[in-house]
Amino acid sequence: MPVAEPPGAQGRCSGNEGPQWEDYARCIHCGLCLNHCPTYRLWGREADSPRGRIRQMLLVDQGQLPLGERFVQHIDRCLDCRACETACPAGVEYGRLVEAARARIEQHYRRPWLERAWRRLFFRALLPHPQRIARAARLVRFYQHSGLQRLVRASGLLRLFGLAERERLLPPVDDEFFLAELGHTFPPRSGRRRARVAFFAGCVAQVLFARLNRATIRVLQANGCEVVVPANQRCCGALAVHAGVRDVARTLATANLDAFAADDFDAVVTNAAGCGSTLKEYAHLFPPAERARAEAFAARVRDVTEFLAELGVSAPLREVRLRVTYQDACHLLHGQRIGKAPRELIRAVPGVELVEMRLADSCCGSAGIYNLTQTEAALAILREKMECVRETGADAVLTANPGCMLQLRAGVDLFAADARGSSGRPVEVLHVVELLDRALPEG
Repeated sequence: MPVAEPPGAQGRCSGNEGPQWEDYARCIHCGLCLNHCPTYRLWGREADSPRGRIRQMLLVDQGQLPLGERFVQHIDRCLDCRACETACPAGVEYGRLVEAARARIEQHYRRPWLERAWRRLFFRALLPHPQRIARAARLVRFYQHSGLQRLVRASGLLRLFGLAERERLLPPVDDEFFLAELGHTFPPRSGRRRARVAFFAGCVAQVLFARLNRATIRVLQANGCEVVVPANQRCCGALAVHAGVRDVARTLATANLDAFAADDFDAVVTNAAGCGSTLKEYAHLFPPAERARAEAFAARVRDVTEFLAELGVSAPLREVRLRVTYQDACHLLHGQRIGKAPRELIRAVPGVELVEMRLADSCCGSAGIYNLTQTEAALAILREKMECVRETGADAVLTANPGCMLQLRAGVDLFAADARGSSGRPVEVLHVVELLDRALPEG
């Protein structure tokens, strides 16, 4: 049972970041979350379970446990997948608790200098600036296409510095970025306009998933939508929120609220579950007096699968002969409580056979940049996921989040024996809207 609140609890974050006693007290320590937690299943340690982490957060908040290396390690090991929220009978908002704990760590814990340097580079110098992301992506593309990647891999330097596994997770960079489409409006393809939507294009997705973004727009157009891509949009801030860098996340949220300020959109649509979850929770980043605009914005945010299921698919779809399985994106299922809509859209495509996989609602190990910061754990989780994919005999695995797609594609490359469908070919990894795009009549 939770311990009683002592007088004068200490150590809370500045501003509105610190949870209240009632937020912790909702946890009744029943343990129903344990088997839904990937890190608890992986290690079997109470300190790496949701209730164990909540206990540590509470003790730090009360000043009974130091905000030191061990506490930081257990909080960093959490994927923030929020599967425990779905399992919890008491309604514990674990995602908010762990994000607040990470904000406390960001404010009051001094990480090793190298870790501080890369966090400052990624979250502050790179993430908020689209053009810098594009320049960094061009450098990575040069590394991948020039032959330098083959030389570096063959040299053994990556193994020497312990970077071989992380480098293998490096995704291919697009040849043409989506940045060129910012500020454009795309009309419905035919018939009357059924909706006018604003498209949230993401940040890294603009250099890694330009084809997915274009497919999303085509599918929306085919279903009677006028699609506006606001020019001044920025990163949603999800990666910063999950890392506890809330000042950066708040700045990005403010920029996006300005960019999507027009009130003539029926919805703000995103194809990234992680982005959508954060966009819908923008109000948490602001003090109560400043939340009204964020709440109004969040009310219009829709995942693309959610939006199309609500609107109804009106475009004619041709047959696609494919056996598929579906991997629930954590921040779609557990963060936004959307699991039915993607499956409805998959089943709407003629010729597609959907086979449910074991542990479809469990994290794939991507979790933002978790696969880079906690690579060993992420790969262990991914190996189990690819075994679940293999059991279905599916020729394609579908999901609704670009980060999951990157992780699953890495799984196809790393665990080839568990990544072949009934045809014997490597499993294809697709977004749900890419399947719908494939089913649209040509031309």
